[in-house]
Amino acid sequence: MTEVMPRLAEVEAEVQGLVEAHMEMLLGVKFLASEYSTGPVHGGRIDSLGLDENGFPVIVEYKRGVDAGVINQGLFYLAWLMDHRAEFEYLVCDRLGATVASQVLWSEPRLICIAGDFTRYDVHAVREHRRSIDLVRYRLFGNDLLGLETVASVSGGTQVARRARRQAVARAAADVRGASMVELATAVDEALLALGDGVNRVERKQYRAYQRVRNFACVCPPQRSKLLVYLKVDPKHVDLLPGFTRDVSGLGHHGTGDLEVQLRTPRDVEQAQNLFRASYAAA
Repeated sequence: MTEVMPRLAEVEAEVQGLVEAHMEMLLGVKFLASEYSTGPVHGGRIDSLGLDENGFPVIVEYKRGVDAGVINQGLFYLAWLMDHRAEFEYLVCDRLGATVASQVLWSEPRLICIAGDFTRYDVHAVREHRRSIDLVRYRLFGNDLLGLETVASVSGGTQVARRARRQAVARAAADVRGASMVELATAVDEALLALGDGVNRVERKQYRAYQRVRNFACVCPPQRSKLLVYLKVDPKHVDLLPGFTRDVSGLGHHGTGDLEVQLRTPRDVEQAQNLFRASYAAA
């Protein structure tokens, strides 16, 4: 057995290069551009631009070690981005196509800060901002391993009390499917939010995503007798049960994830808990 000591990068560009080369795997974000110029008026360069799996614009800023300015710098660029939506959508169209560009959502643009570490003041600051901000700590281990750890994650557009969110879910389900779907939708919402303090919920028209930095669960609107949840769990590692779990890799569906879980009763929610935890751990 050999101990592999953690270390910081020699230069910031080393971390940036690694993340940009594997951004979709690491962050659930499609890479669009590196060192993107904000023009002569703003006079800056955004480290990385991307589009997340729910269709929201993403700015990624990097720092080699601890830097109190990384959040303010990122917020400065986020303000620029909101004023240059057409320019961003043109970039998406050029890199990912017109269909993807037409589906960009602007309600919750995101800022992801990746640094050697953050202070408790940084963590407090992001919770005070009404923006979607993720603080991610990195470490290199030897020459072959990169570790990312979420320090804080805040969703700006959905910062409301969890009780109010649960009530909204219950009301929506009640309007459509009745009391049994109210209980089921509420139980699923509570189970997914309870997996960790850093769980954010993102509302889409076709589904509701639960995410850390990446999505780990997507819940579709209730059907007549069941609720469908899609998880980031490899179906090959699950004993699939007909009527409960299904491999949907390669099949079209709303949301993200290759494992479909079909929930009909509160007991099904209890049975799915280990799958929820496995997907959360992998996000």
